Parts: sequence; C-alpha cells; structure tokens
Amino acid sequence: MAKYNEKYFGTDEMRINNIEDLLGKDEEILWRAKPKKSAYIWSKILTMFPIALIWGILDGIIIYMLIKYGVFSLSPTPLIVFLIIFFIIHLTPIWIWISNIVTAVFQYKNIEYALTTKRLIIRSGIIIDIKNIFYADIQSVNLRVGALDKILKVGDIYIRSNFETAVLWDIENPYVIANRLQNIVNDIKTDVYYPNDLRPKENKGYKTTLSTEIESNDKK
Repeated sequence: MAKYNEKYFGTDEMRINNIEDLLGKDEEILWRAKPKKSAYIWSKILTMFPIALIWGILDGIIIYMLIKYGVFSLSPTPLIVFLIIFFIIHLTPIWIWISNIVTAVFQYKNIEYALTTKRLIIRSGIIIDIKNIFYADIQSVNLRVGALDKILKVGDIYIRSNFETAVLWDIENPYVIANRLQNIVNDIKTDVYYPNDLRPKENKGYKTTLSTEIESNDKK
C-alpha cells in the first residue's frame, strides 16, 4: 500500500505555486524553464498590431476631422455623448490589443514548464492553472520556429496527447528540448508496449538523460 500523502488532496498547506510540491514519490525534475521574456512579450505586441495600427489611424483621422470642423463643439450634448460612446466601442480592436499585452505581462510571472521523470507539467494563467501530460499519452511533438523566433533564438513546441493539446511558448534551445522530449516519449512508450521482461536481460529500460544533455548544450 502506498504511503498516504495529504498534498494530493489539496490541503491548505499545499503551495501550488511551486512545481516541486506537485512531484510524486521518486519523481524528479529533468528540465524546467520559462518562456524567453522578450520573445513572449514581443509576440503579444505584434499579434493584432497591423489591425490595431490601421484601425487607430482611420479612427484618429475621423476624430481629428470632427474636432477640426467643430462637430463636437457645435453639436448638442446628446450627439456628443453618442459620438464619444460610438468611438469608444469602435476602437475595440485597439482595446483588445492593449489588453492582450497587459495580460501577457501579468501571465508571464506564473508561466513555467517542467519535464519530470514521469510527465510534462505546465503552469500558466493569471490565476494559476496546472496541466499534467503523461508521456505515455503524448501522440506527437512538433516544433514551430517563425521568422521572429529565429531572430530571438526561440521556438514553440506543440504537443498533442490523447486527451488535450498544449504549447510550450518561446522556448530557448527549442530543437534540443523538442528532440529530447520526443526521445523520452519514445522511450516511455517502448517500455509500455515492450516491457523489460520481454527484452534481453542487459536492457535497463529507458534512460532520461535530458538534464545533463541540456546543461552541456548550454555551456557550449
């Protein structure tokens, strides 16, 4: 019978802010990281930026013309109130763009990714959300490196499992991390489908050497 552990029941003493407190018995962290901050924030700034820019310029021209020809100063109060409300609503794409940037700044401090000996842990959200994806459930690991990503030396790792999808945003050393994650998934599934008892005696099962390999890569 396994040892009783209160932290799995979400007691008041459980600090979900720390990934270490989520680890099970004999579970170790092989790698952990946050998105590269500059890349993460810039991606939010550039998203919708063309739309927000064009929208802002057009509305700015219209507002300037209304002010220039005295529409606001000469119109009755109800019409002025209507125009103000209209443009506040009409500028919605700009408010959404600004909101995405502000939200990203607050979200960044809570985002963290970790590969353990048993699973992938993703911490995210303004109100912290924890997502666990076990290696045996992962169907595919794909890497996307865009033009800006190449400049900032990051990449996005897309993960599809049997039950959900997830993305590791703006990861440094993306090719190394994606490759090692795929290797771990392959090793785990090999152990699941071909247990050690069916292998030669000298086979010791999968070996998760991700931590040392990444450390050595970073030192180069």
